[in-house]
Amino acid sequence: MKVVVVESPAKAKTINKYLGKDYEVLASFGHIRDLPAKDGSVDPEADFAMLWELQDKGSQRVSEIARAIKGAEKLILATDPDREGEAISWHVVEALTAKKALKGIPIERVTFNAITKASVDAAMKKPRQIDQALVDAYLARRALDYLVGFNLSPVLWRKLPGAKSAGRVQSVALRLVVEREMEIERFKPREYWSLVATLVTEEGAMFEARLTGADGKRIQRLDVGNGEDAARFKKDLELATFQVASVEAKPAKRHPAPPFTTSTLQQEASRKLGMAPAQTMRVAQRLYEGVDIGGETVGLITYMRTDGVDMAPEAIKDARSVIGKEYGPRYVPDVPRKYTVKAKNAQEAHEAVRPTEMSRLPKQVARMLDSEQAKLYDLIWTRTVASQMESAELERTTVEITAKVGPRTIELRATGQVVKFDGFLTLYQEGKDDEEDEDGKRLPPMAAGDPLKRERIASTQHFTEPPPRFSEASLVKRMEELGIGRPSTYAAVLQTLRDREYVKIEKKRLQPEDKGRLVTGFLESFFKRYVEYDFTADLEGQLDRVSNAEIDWRDVLRDFWRDFSAAIGGTKELRVTEVLEALNGLLGPHIFPEKADGSNPRTCPTCNTGQLSLKLGKFGAFVGCSNYPDCKFTRQLATSGAEGEDDGTSEGGQPGVRVLGDDPATGLPVTIRDGRFGTFLQLGEASTEKDAAKPKRSSLPKGMAASSVDLAIALRLLSLPREVAKHPESGEPILASIGRYGPYVQHGKTYANLGKDDDVLEIGGNRAIDLIVAKEQGGGRGRPSSDPGRALGKDEATGRDLVVKAGKYGPYVSDGDVNATLPKSMSADALTLAEGIDLVNAKRASGGGKKAPARGRKTAAKKPAAGAAKKAPAKKPAAKKAAAKKSAS
Repeated sequence: MKVVVVESPAKAKTINKYLGKDYEVLASFGHIRDLPAKDGSVDPEADFAMLWELQDKGSQRVSEIARAIKGAEKLILATDPDREGEAISWHVVEALTAKKALKGIPIERVTFNAITKASVDAAMKKPRQIDQALVDAYLARRALDYLVGFNLSPVLWRKLPGAKSAGRVQSVALRLVVEREMEIERFKPREYWSLVATLVTEEGAMFEARLTGADGKRIQRLDVGNGEDAARFKKDLELATFQVASVEAKPAKRHPAPPFTTSTLQQEASRKLGMAPAQTMRVAQRLYEGVDIGGETVGLITYMRTDGVDMAPEAIKDARSVIGKEYGPRYVPDVPRKYTVKAKNAQEAHEAVRPTEMSRLPKQVARMLDSEQAKLYDLIWTRTVASQMESAELERTTVEITAKVGPRTIELRATGQVVKFDGFLTLYQEGKDDEEDEDGKRLPPMAAGDPLKRERIASTQHFTEPPPRFSEASLVKRMEELGIGRPSTYAAVLQTLRDREYVKIEKKRLQPEDKGRLVTGFLESFFKRYVEYDFTADLEGQLDRVSNAEIDWRDVLRDFWRDFSAAIGGTKELRVTEVLEALNGLLGPHIFPEKADGSNPRTCPTCNTGQLSLKLGKFGAFVGCSNYPDCKFTRQLATSGAEGEDDGTSEGGQPGVRVLGDDPATGLPVTIRDGRFGTFLQLGEASTEKDAAKPKRSSLPKGMAASSVDLAIALRLLSLPREVAKHPESGEPILASIGRYGPYVQHGKTYANLGKDDDVLEIGGNRAIDLIVAKEQGGGRGRPSSDPGRALGKDEATGRDLVVKAGKYGPYVSDGDVNATLPKSMSADALTLAEGIDLVNAKRASGGGKKAPARGRKTAAKKPAAGAAKKAPAKKPAAKKAAAKKSAS
């Protein structure tokens, strides 16, 4: 028997079918070991010794593998074909060695780029040993991330209250977002005018031409800078006679883009499908691991973590065959296309992300996939097939036109483009970020010397616009261009920035929160080198050299730690006043924007003598007056944007309090405040009297930025709970409100949390009824969970239906009898039926996970044998009684 170790149970079942009865395939469920989240896990004093610890159910996985390899012929490690996969294989061997379970068993490492029988069989014929250079690169990257996170984050906590963490790549990505926002804020719009003439040929065809020159001088886009100049040009053009000066038609070709890498897949899925990078990778993982097709689980795409753009010769051959069959021989180029990687730090020579079978058309597999999977597969298939199609043939035409008015000559130009042969454009066109489409309109036939008739002259005012905020796609693209981080980590980096509330997404654009600005400002002031783009990219280059066995990984760590530890040590004597002074200077334009009347933006609006300054409080940063405690003016970090700063005053002397206005009904002030558990709204002020009623308060829904809350929104939130519908059976009201666990709807004692796309202020009656009914049918009494679970399917062996649900302690899978918690390495969204069955069976075999009987249900007790003496129950201490009662309930 040969034992094969893969990463997921879904792959294990599929590969076991491919290999047959002579093989036993087990899953490691991702990483089995990790660095404990505590000091000393990486010890620079011991030459960067790393303390690894079996995580989650890693010990159980190792024991299962150890039992399986007893008497086995060999151990075959078949984890994913990237650095993480290499590291997982290395961890398995290290853990088995520590357990003394190997005992001379031969170990082989195999990799396959797709989960198909042909790929797996081919991989088994080409075994190798674990690539230690790849493992070393993983160790170096893991150690660096640990050293930065566990040494820099505590500095932030001490010197910058409210900051949560810093990271080697995370902080640099945040800097990109913050710097773009500062560039937008510094931007000064510039006025310019465009002049467009609508002209008509002798045959009556109409087209447009733009002003390009006058009196022998070229006119650029911004040269006509005011309405007076534009009016003079318009007047002359309305009196001019027009004639074609020249016509130039040039043939051109447009070539298809290469097939997807990890990065380009994330970018294009964001543009075309609206998928976040993390979502794209989850869906791609399911396509890679496979779906049931004709009773067999088949991987639909190749491995989705790759920098490569090349494809296997047989894949190119299949693509050309599909193109000829589906689109005709004209669309098949004479020579197959060959693409090369442009990135200087591209990872191992993997194939691009492509379908495993080109002949498996999207329309054929759509019915076997959910909507997200079908859309992503269609995108991957079309990009791959288009990459091997013939180029599009175009004709670009430029017409130069002269307008004569008296002695003056004005030049105009019309451009157009005609597609002579669509080529790959018949199937696919790559999306763009923040770029205008360069394709012009088709122009009518013209020749030099032809007279033209003026239809109308349009003079239009414009203003230059600031650079756009990053979308997730454009940020991924920029990080890749700069060589920051690895494409396989971008999704996690972006998610961390959102989870830490350093950035928010509005209208699909990334906008930094004030918390993110402060962290970036602090790091640029005191750890500038470690958020520099060149430094981060150079460090990635060194890690790539480690993976190529060119340098020793510990040398990289020694060089980094020598300077980094000195920088950390230099902050021990750093005073808070120094931090505030640095941040005031760096973030001044944001914290103290210029006033319309030109007065000093830092003058206190309450006392008119004090200077406003950034201050650090218990709950984070705020702006206060230098005359404190005589003047108690405070406001939040950024102004609300209303005229004047009086909206930000707080007479209570509490930092982080902003007055939004007065409630029209009660006349009480409505304020937004920073509290111990986050930002909240308050109506009125707290009374000092013991028995006085507390002021009404409301939390902000998750994802709602404090800076976006105005008086109208605040009053709506403070008016909660609100009635949204009547229950269809009881006729009792269903209420919507915000509680400890976030927004919810309530009917009697039944509570159901709102989904991430639900708005507590806008949720309608039908949606609220659906949530309540689903909870009443499948949820426990009073527990705040609106999710009835995602159905996985039926376990044919037991006849039970499996669902995956969100639980108090994380996602779990249940068959109605046994609940099994998902390991951290597994995603609830990506969980398959096969994986769910494995988890439930493993939990049942271990004797755990049994669902407790419903409250109040009586269980049968065994009767004592005849004649047996009744034993008085021992008394329990009060504490134990309470614990037992709680456990029983």
